[in-house]
Parts: sequence; C-alpha cells; structure tokens
Amino acid sequence: MKLIIQIPCFNEENTLAETIADLPKNIPGIDKIEVMVVDDGCTDGTVSVAKSLGVDHIVRLGTNRGLATAFWRGIEHAMDHGADILVNTDADNQYCGADIAKLVQPVIEDEADMVVGCRPIAKHPEFKFLKKMLQLFGSWTLRKISKTNVRDAASGFRAFSREMCQRIFIHSRFSYCMETLIQAGNSGCRVASVDIRVNPKTRESRLFKNIP
Repeated sequence: MKLIIQIPCFNEENTLAETIADLPKNIPGIDKIEVMVVDDGCTDGTVSVAKSLGVDHIVRLGTNRGLATAFWRGIEHAMDHGADILVNTDADNQYCGADIAKLVQPVIEDEADMVVGCRPIAKHPEFKFLKKMLQLFGSWTLRKISKTNVRDAASGFRAFSREMCQRIFIHSRFSYCMETLIQAGNSGCRVASVDIRVNPKTRESRLFKNIP
C-alpha cells in the first residue's frame, strides 16, 4: 500500500525542512511512503529546499492559486502516481508528523474513507479564548451541515482513501476543509476522526489574517 504525504506550500522555505523531518519514515501497513510538495507560486527558496531534501514529487502551479487549488492539484498528481492513501499536512509543521500513523490507520483497516486529525482546541495553549469559542462553534455547525461527528472541522491534517480522492471535487479557491467534509458526509462516505498533537507555532496563519 502506497502513501503520499502532500504539503501545499506558499513561501515556506523557513519551515519546510522541519516539517519534512517530522514526517514518519515507516508506518505499519504501509509499504511505501512518498512526500509531495505543491508549489503554490512560491517566490522564495521553497522549491530549492524541497529539492535539497530529496522530496519525491514537486508539483508547480506557476502562480499563487490558493490553498484549495493547491490541494486539488496535489490530489490529481497523487492519483496519477498510484497513491492508495493521501495525507495532507501543513508546511508550518503545526501538526505532529508522528500522528500520521494514527491518521491513516482507519483507512488501512477499511473503516473510513476520510480521517480528520482533531486538535485539542479547548486546551490548545496558543489559541485565545475567542478563537477557541469560534472554532468550537464552527465545528458544531459543520457537524450539523455535514452529518458527521468531526470535532475539528477546520483541521487540514487529513487522510483520504483513493476512492475518496476520486469522488471529491473542490469548487472553492480559499480552503478545502469545510467543502470536502460536507461532500463526504452528505454522500454517505465513512468519515472518522482521531485526536492528534500539535507542535509549537512557527509562524502566524496565512489563511486567516485576523478573526473578522
């Protein structure tokens, strides 16, 4: 069974090496692990860093298309290169790479089509009170809309089966997190979640500049 770990990147030269070093080299039930960097129009040394680290796949979009487009192009590339499971993680290393083993287990055991890694939102040391409340309320709302039990709807740390990758389609340029969850839940796909750990923050979010 082949796993491709994709990392969408926009100017991540300062954190990419740390993110890749944190990824697992071996996982029970997985025969081959490959790493893919999706270059979303980087203007810094991200691609040079990826090459120096021996990344297996580099997908270059040419211009900055946005996170959702980078995610979708990564899925297409992974499917073309024989991935049985796709894991998406962030280039700022916020998610604990070792927990990818937990993330893919329900897919390996054919118990889920999509698995979402849930952060400890209420106890997250770097989330302020208002952000915690908005995250919790937003996830509650998405559970109702998507008909799933995922506790962290905004988490981008996810595993997808090959079948799931072939079924989803991304319309937004902004983010894929909510859209894929709604599609999966409302189309009868098996959606699971696992608790994951987070690493110390390396930079501010680029997806959300501020709460408003």
